[in-house]
Amino acid sequence: MDIEDWRRMIDEIDAQLVELLNRRSRCAIEIGKLKRARNLPIYSPERERHVLERVRRLNRGPLDDEALQRLFERIMDESRRLERLAAESPNGLGEHAG
Repeated sequence: MDIEDWRRMIDEIDAQLVELLNRRSRCAIEIGKLKRARNLPIYSPERERHVLERVRRLNRGPLDDEALQRLFERIMDESRRLERLAAESPNGLGEHAG
């Protein structure tokens, strides 16, 4: 394979990542709605700790655990933001929250 083949492969993976991140975000919005209905706090340090431990266990490289943790911390920050918006919004969130 040459460099263009590798770049096409990365482009395909990026498209999949975007779809997966949007699916994850839709789940976070639904969780925010449920937290609002149940009057639960948005921030759950136990859950975030669990997510980080789980992704470290799933990690098979080449990313090291610290790099993977930094990425997931950013993902969880965005999920928390979406949960908060959904919990604060009486009508929920639209398709493009943010």
